[in-house]
Amino acid sequence: MRNPLSGFAVLVIVVAAIVLANFTLFTVDPTEQALVLRFGKPVNDLVSEPGLHARVPFIDAVVYIDKRILALDNERQEVLVAENQRLEVDAFVRYKIADPLLFYQSVFDVRGANAQLGGMLNSALRRTLSEASIIDIVRNRRDALMADILQQVKGGAERFGLDIIDVRIKRADLPQENSEAVFHRMQAERQRLAASFRAQGSQQSQQIKADADAKVTVTVAQAQQQSEQIRGEGDGERNQIFAA
Repeated sequence: MRNPLSGFAVLVIVVAAIVLANFTLFTVDPTEQALVLRFGKPVNDLVSEPGLHARVPFIDAVVYIDKRILALDNERQEVLVAENQRLEVDAFVRYKIADPLLFYQSVFDVRGANAQLGGMLNSALRRTLSEASIIDIVRNRRDALMADILQQVKGGAERFGLDIIDVRIKRADLPQENSEAVFHRMQAERQRLAASFRAQGSQQSQQIKADADAKVTVTVAQAQQQSEQIRGEGDGERNQIFAA
């Protein structure tokens, strides 16, 4: 007879081997890199090659760091620009993790990185746009302003192991109440211009009519004068004929 304990022992060994392998081997995805930490400190170089790798089981921990370009779409915020005008701005940041260990030690994960970047982006937007007009922000100096904001965020992000690739303003709109006020002001201005054009047209029409009446009066007077002159000449010739 087979010993039932031998079958159980094999099962235990298999399970133990699976558990040991699970805590010993780890896989790195092509989109990731890995830090192997022992009691919170790195024990070797960054693992950046994809594939299967080993660690000391139950002692080493593996932290996965994304190698791809990451994005932060910042929440819309209201900023005060030149001439005390308010503007609602949507902006985004594109970045990569340049120093995984510094990244892990300073912000721990992407959520922590986004929180830090969001604060830096908001500060840079307020600082830079406060001296710019709306027309500068949306057209005239847009690229220069973006370059300034990029450099500010880039400098602050370095201490978190982040490399800022791009910063952009997606939208810049007037607040709703300001938009309505601007619309009503533009509507009133257009109505004023239309009334002015109508008044000018009426004045020009009256002037044309007056000029035409004056010309008619002059023409009629000249015609009457010529008629009187012709009549006088005719009467003179008739009298000469009768006198002869």
